[in-house]
Amino acid sequence: MAMGTPTELRDHVRGETITAEDAGYDEARKVYNAMIERRPRVIVRCADADDVVAAVNYARENGLAIAVRGGSHSVPGFGTGDDAVVIDLVRMQRVDVDPGKRTARAEGGTTWGAFNDATHEHGMATTGGIISTTGVGGLTLGGGIGYLTRGVGLSCDNLVSAEVVTADGAKLSASEDENNDLFWAIRGGGGNFGVVTSFEFRLHPVSEVYGGPILFELEDAEAVLRFYRDYIQDAPEELGGFPAWQIAPPLPFIPEERHGEPFLIFVTCWAGPVDQGEAALAPIREAAPVVAEHVGAMPYPALNSAFDALVPAGLQHYWKANFVKELTDDAIAAHLEHGPKVPTVNSTVHIYPINGAAHRVAPGDTAFAYRDANFATVIAGMWPDPADNETNTAWVRDFYDATAPLSEEGGYINFMADDDQERIRANYKGNYDRLVEVKRKYDPDNLFRLNQNIKP
Repeated sequence: MAMGTPTELRDHVRGETITAEDAGYDEARKVYNAMIERRPRVIVRCADADDVVAAVNYARENGLAIAVRGGSHSVPGFGTGDDAVVIDLVRMQRVDVDPGKRTARAEGGTTWGAFNDATHEHGMATTGGIISTTGVGGLTLGGGIGYLTRGVGLSCDNLVSAEVVTADGAKLSASEDENNDLFWAIRGGGGNFGVVTSFEFRLHPVSEVYGGPILFELEDAEAVLRFYRDYIQDAPEELGGFPAWQIAPPLPFIPEERHGEPFLIFVTCWAGPVDQGEAALAPIREAAPVVAEHVGAMPYPALNSAFDALVPAGLQHYWKANFVKELTDDAIAAHLEHGPKVPTVNSTVHIYPINGAAHRVAPGDTAFAYRDANFATVIAGMWPDPADNETNTAWVRDFYDATAPLSEEGGYINFMADDDQERIRANYKGNYDRLVEVKRKYDPDNLFRLNQNIKP
């Protein structure tokens, strides 16, 4: 039965249907990035996959774009849109762990915090992000870089199957055995092909990790970055972590007189046997004199949530990113010029290692194409005051302009801003044309266009 109005849609869903006439509309339309101000036609807080089907059908029948909101961390604000149908999966966060099979199935609105808590009970984990409030869905669909990437691969490399609601309202299972073209595309191709209502992941025996932040003086940053560039090539794959430009927050392990100063911080994560952690991190500590550190054994979920407080919802966001094959001397020089100018305690620049297990997947095996890149850099501008938008956006752009010529043409779609649409082909390199074919098959009218869009 056709649904012409939100009221008719409301009759078809178990969850909430919210429009501008409802008291909770202004709260419901807020997204993570406070720069984004949109007025959707309707927000559907889905209770289950059938609600998602109803919302997709409503959007298609009424010629409306769909915005999918999982963890709602999309920096470009793709979880909302003017006059769009927002499919909000916040009520769909169930996680079922099968310890015998070493798998876990998570509903589409699950955050990594909820996922990690469920799998940690069984002493297992898979690659998640760096912030626990990030959604499982968005991170995985874009690839999924995190602390465990070098040891077990990207989040999408650990995806076993998914349930996808496509543009025609069908519920499809996607795996190596079923709709494998769709399964290929959602492992890096973003939200272009439908709404993923559940994800099944392969798990790994990771319970306690040994790690935390180590702070180095700016004057030693060059030595640390040169060390990192060389060491991470052959370091044991259980070693994750990354260097970051960061203003010191007011934490007790940092000398009080240094709070508010910029440092090069090395965030460490050793996911091998905890009793080997001290020795595993020794080369990093020896790279330069340590100013302060907060390193030790901890549950993996604790490390994955350690920086949540620095990035609460409601900040202003502007990000840029690139993949990097080689951290050249010139690239390090650009980092040394712009990194110390990091404008706020919320802003940061991370240089993630994406070698190891991620390199053992061929570029064409998933939509995520940059299997020869060794690093993924993100210049994450985040700050509380809209009055600083122009100045801080300029810092991000200047940093990006200095490093982009020394990087690959493409970057990680999860780090792209809303003005990066012209980079889509480069971001997928040799996989782009195949992605277009899959898009034409499953979403020929581009119903799912509020994303880093692959046009059919």
